[in-house]
Amino acid sequence: MAASLPHPRPRIPGSGLAKGLAVTLRTMTKKTVTAQYPDVQPELPPRSRGVIALFEENCTVCMLCARECPDWCIYIDSHKETVPAAIPGGRERSRNVLDRFAIDFSLCMYCGICIEVCPFDALFWSPEFEYAETDILELTHERDKLREWMWTVPEPPALDPGAEEPKEIAAARKTAEKLEAQRAKEAQEAQQAQETQEAQEAQEAQEAQEAQEAQQVQEPQETQQVQKEEEGEE
Repeated sequence: MAASLPHPRPRIPGSGLAKGLAVTLRTMTKKTVTAQYPDVQPELPPRSRGVIALFEENCTVCMLCARECPDWCIYIDSHKETVPAAIPGGRERSRNVLDRFAIDFSLCMYCGICIEVCPFDALFWSPEFEYAETDILELTHERDKLREWMWTVPEPPALDPGAEEPKEIAAARKTAEKLEAQRAKEAQEAQQAQETQEAQEAQEAQEAQEAQEAQQVQEPQETQQVQKEEEGEE
């Protein structure tokens, strides 16, 4: 036989009102804190989504951000340029050149999809939030303004001490070490060449001095011999 459910306790009339008044009384006794904005800037969380910044040098005009944007608020214009061959006989290459990159923040819903899908790290979150306008048309910001916000992007958080070193940093470090080793080798070779040249110059100077000394010794002997021959003829 199933156990019978316990009967609910009878509610005291006005208990809900009493609880609400208790919360009000507790709040009234606490000191109020007023944010003195805009005189005092608020302390934002590290990963605040304020505005999207553009690092133009990394953009390859792949259009991936514009295609994935659910609001279609990213506008990109570009043209192709021909790059001459790097070596004689090589093929010319074409590359995309960015002409316009604009974001309409009146449509943007700050989902961050464009930042996540960018394969070249050209878009970043900036904590800036003071970009309100009186005209909705002025909320479409071009690449110059997006570039200015790039300098407000905070540094990424430090990695876990036990985490693997990022591939980009490892590759950059290996390249730097390789260049440093090459420069050290070139400096050593230059020093050896200089030492060899100095030794050769010193040897040539010593040989010239020895030849000069030998000539100085030989000249008096020749003079004496000529004098003896002249005396014999007389």
